[in-house]
Amino acid sequence: MDGTVYRDHGTLPASAGHTASVAFLDALQDAGVECIFANFGSDHPGLVEAMAEARAHGRPTPRVITCPNEMVALTAAQGHAQVSGRAQAVVVHVECGTQALAGAVHNVDKGRVPVLIFAGASPFTQHGEMKGSRNEFIQWIQDVHDQRGIVRGYMRYDAEIRTGRNMRQMVFRAMQFAHSDPKGPVYLMGAREVMEEVVPRVETDPADFTPIGPAALPPEAVNALLADVLAARRPLIVTSYLGRNTRAVEELRRFAGPLGIGVLDSVPNAVNLPHDDAMHQGCQWNEPRQNAALAEADLVIVIDSDVPWIPTVSKPRDGVRIWHLDVDPLKQQMPLWHIPARRVFKAHAETALSQLNAGLARFTVNDALITERRDYWAAQHHARRAAQARLEVPGADDGITSEYLIAQVRALMDDRTLILNEGITNYPAICNHIAPTRAGQMLNSGGGNLGWAGGAALGAKLADPSLTVIAMMGDGCYMFSQPSTVHWMARHYDTPFLQIIFNNRGWKAPRFSTLAVHGAGYAAASPDIGVAFDPPPDYSAIAAAAGGAYARKVERASELPAVLAEALRIVKHEKRTAVLDVWLPHLMD
Repeated sequence: MDGTVYRDHGTLPASAGHTASVAFLDALQDAGVECIFANFGSDHPGLVEAMAEARAHGRPTPRVITCPNEMVALTAAQGHAQVSGRAQAVVVHVECGTQALAGAVHNVDKGRVPVLIFAGASPFTQHGEMKGSRNEFIQWIQDVHDQRGIVRGYMRYDAEIRTGRNMRQMVFRAMQFAHSDPKGPVYLMGAREVMEEVVPRVETDPADFTPIGPAALPPEAVNALLADVLAARRPLIVTSYLGRNTRAVEELRRFAGPLGIGVLDSVPNAVNLPHDDAMHQGCQWNEPRQNAALAEADLVIVIDSDVPWIPTVSKPRDGVRIWHLDVDPLKQQMPLWHIPARRVFKAHAETALSQLNAGLARFTVNDALITERRDYWAAQHHARRAAQARLEVPGADDGITSEYLIAQVRALMDDRTLILNEGITNYPAICNHIAPTRAGQMLNSGGGNLGWAGGAALGAKLADPSLTVIAMMGDGCYMFSQPSTVHWMARHYDTPFLQIIFNNRGWKAPRFSTLAVHGAGYAAASPDIGVAFDPPPDYSAIAAAAGGAYARKVERASELPAVLAEALRIVKHEKRTAVLDVWLPHLMD
């Protein structure tokens, strides 16, 4: 229940009966959905009525979270699922609301995050033939040829609900798709007349729609891969999102450490191996240089990665044996994709690694070789960590560098801190200097649409209120994130978090992209290429006005430790969001 109290005004209103809308809410409740992130419209009278009736009679339903912006609704649902592991529901208004989900649809697809999206549809009658028939002018304007087609390319499943008589089957089938590998979003739609239909109760059991079980390696592959690992001198695992499943992290640690296998994070979406593990070989993003660990490897095992390397700047040596294990090794949503792997398997990372760990008992191990390569990777690890530590100092004239800012945040973290990383050009710095030491401690969107971290912080707090959530994001991301909606919701639903804005006064990523192609061109010589925000908005003041947040601009390194400590005190003890607008060197410097 969402906590709303039904006020007794005498006799209860007449019930609309067991409608398709009631069946929809009951199905979501039985499917384990905790929250409906809702942006209601003229297509939802049946659903709104069903929710009000459930509250009046004390019947449990998922909690309704009012979202004034649809993209924030979906980013919040994503953040919840990333923490809880369970799909939540998003309700939007016809095709307009579907389009207003915007790039968040890309993120839940590319990040393989389960979520159920339900959109109403314009009524299909216009003369009062059925309850819910058209009675507002917009219902002609919002009737489009293929509403589902707007998002079909991003969905694991899409369908129109044409009768409430099979509502539970439709919802449970959609959730089965959402939770089956490769996980992701699903989309249902239903017109007003359908959602108003009075239908018989159906006792469909959600257990009859269980997700597909995890895929395992065939026994021959287990033996062959272990043989390759034990024979290699410099084996290396490359991964990006293995750590979305925190149980897989422990299996990776058990496999890599005892066997002396280096682990490289390529564009990491999660904590794949704790950064204090000596086998961790760092993070590679868009840096225009060959990765040393990848160049050194004589066996590469790619596990759960969409971009294990960027071949124009960094790749394995020619002739290196490459294995590829992934829940989606063909990358079916990507028209152009290839790595030269000779052994490719559709496999669940946790399952495959547990098979490899169990299978090792059948092999004789060369202890001297294992010790030599473990010592090698450990030496590289410690040298890298020492080099990073040397960067964690203030800039010139008491200026703030990204590395110093992140190190100060790290010093205040505890085992209940969750970092949401949307630093864009500061992605690598946040990964390297937060240096997470436990699975699940840091997340990003898994996609390329900006503006995720604000809504995701709300969802994460709803999923686990005990977390201290710190959202670290670029100033461009902050504006993309619909901050007025985010901060109104944070206050309204008691989901305080610390938001740190890396303010370099513009979009630094497009500048880097241009210089990478036209390093000596006109843009490189120009002081203005249309990506700067000068003067910038008062970002923290937006949060204060919209949601009563603690707001502070920080421009000097000497101020930073005390300001961060105060901000976290306010979040933890006053239960109020804090937003720090931290000024870094200008993007054009």
